[in-house]
Amino acid sequence: MELTIALHRVFNSPEDAVVFDVSHQCYAHKLLTGRYAQFSRLRQKGGLSGFTKQTESVHDFFDNGHASTSISSALGLQQARRILGKGGKTIAVIGDGALTGGLAIEALSNAGQIAKNLVVIVNDNQMSIDHNTGAISRYLSRLTMTSPYQCFRHNFDGLVEKIPGINKFLTKFVFRFKRGLKGLLLSTNLFTDLGFEYVGPLNGHDLKDLILVLNRVKRMERPVVVHVITKKGKGYSPAEHNPERFHGIGPFITSDGTVEKFDTVSFTEAFSNSLMSLAETHPEIACITAAMAKGTGLASFARHYPERFFDVGIAEEHAVTFAGGLAKGGILPVVCIYSTFMQRAVDQVIHDVALQNFKVIMVLDRAGAVPSDGETHQGLFDIALFRPVPSLRILSPATAIDLDKLLEYAVVSEGSTVIRYPKMSCPTELECFSRPVKEGQGVLVSAMDYEPSFAARFEDGFDAAAKVLFVTTGGMFSETITAGRALAFNDIVADIYSLRFIKPFDEDYFLSFAHLYDAVVLVEDGICTGGISEFIAGVCTRNGIQKVAVKAFPEKFYAQGTRYEVCQEAGMTADDLKDAAFSLLGK
Repeated sequence: MELTIALHRVFNSPEDAVVFDVSHQCYAHKLLTGRYAQFSRLRQKGGLSGFTKQTESVHDFFDNGHASTSISSALGLQQARRILGKGGKTIAVIGDGALTGGLAIEALSNAGQIAKNLVVIVNDNQMSIDHNTGAISRYLSRLTMTSPYQCFRHNFDGLVEKIPGINKFLTKFVFRFKRGLKGLLLSTNLFTDLGFEYVGPLNGHDLKDLILVLNRVKRMERPVVVHVITKKGKGYSPAEHNPERFHGIGPFITSDGTVEKFDTVSFTEAFSNSLMSLAETHPEIACITAAMAKGTGLASFARHYPERFFDVGIAEEHAVTFAGGLAKGGILPVVCIYSTFMQRAVDQVIHDVALQNFKVIMVLDRAGAVPSDGETHQGLFDIALFRPVPSLRILSPATAIDLDKLLEYAVVSEGSTVIRYPKMSCPTELECFSRPVKEGQGVLVSAMDYEPSFAARFEDGFDAAAKVLFVTTGGMFSETITAGRALAFNDIVADIYSLRFIKPFDEDYFLSFAHLYDAVVLVEDGICTGGISEFIAGVCTRNGIQKVAVKAFPEKFYAQGTRYEVCQEAGMTADDLKDAAFSLLGK
């Protein structure tokens, strides 16, 4: 909060551009740049984004929801302004956790050589989403201990400023003198070695000192790193004591910070439970996360098997290639990354895992429609990105038991496997998902399985008006069940084929029953182009099944909202699926 206030007091946005990394920390920035009246609808449909967004304000320069991008983006913006002869500073505000991403290090290496008016603010709170790990975090901690230089610098700068009529020669002398002093008191400094002037560490909650230092930084005509020490959750006791839980929080009771708990099990929790069970009997299993141990359900595994757990920081590319190395050495790595972040590691999945047919399990949490976070976090592209990759198995569980079965199958199978599931509670369990897993085959769920009243109606000689087959990825099973029940009230029997396997797909098995239906509706929680639904539609057409509809997400970036609102915008609600069936039947 204090850092944001200081930045806006010292620099003149938007002439000076402030670029927030990830931009989770931009709420104070939004309040100070004309969005106070809209703030009550933060992260809601039609309201303010939880991240910086260009369409909201001229003070937001990028739509940014992923880590480690700010320095690259700010450097590009600063160089564009230089070429066009425009002035102003460009300030990248990056958390210490984001410095674990290789992109940030690449940008620093480049910026120190070519940037003139670039300021990098390192907001160091020893946290990203979970506690930081790795050499960068330890390195920043060492820099905070360089108090002799900081004490001298502060006193010396104050003395120089009191000298009247200071000339250019004295300014250059002072700069060179301080740089030489740093060489004595700071044995190594990554930032100065890369060509930056290093300032800090500073107390990030001391507004007066921040404003004083930033005003000095503003006058420098060279790349500068300002190292600021802050406390995550500062000023709110529950957040200070539990910063991980308050990183991305939904509604909570402000008096004590408690969050309402629900009885239903989420897919993330179901995965965690299944993994822990398998880990007991499979000592070769090791788990890897990119700074998301709690978010991906690996916290319990990390506590019980610390020697088999690796948090590599915000470095998805490294996580996947590292997993390939583990697999080559005889370990079974389980890599847990959000679908939207796995986009960063497409080359590594292809080149370092699938191409070499390493036995690696890649678990994609938050696949499909993701509530609240908006365009940068929708998990809609993984199917289209990875389905064309040879030898890569893609699994799509529909329930908690289904997830347990498929994870167990992946553990005992050879080759590379992707398991994807949504951010939501698991649907009500059905006995049919306890059936053994067969390669390429899904689970055919009878209308009588999820609508018991149908059994009695058939016993009474009920003759359905039509029969519809829904073919769905696991993430849309809940909406498909609701659509099937709605059709039942119109005397239409709707069975559901849940695609345990997005790839491989057993065409012969599917065709053995698909032609028995009057219409087939293909449902997918992924982008339409390049998805499994397009492929199955082709299979149907080539084999004489004509009444087929594809219901997948149109090519679009979807803004924040509830899961239902995101699906509604895409035409993917249960009502939309029901209407697609009606349309095929001419009803």
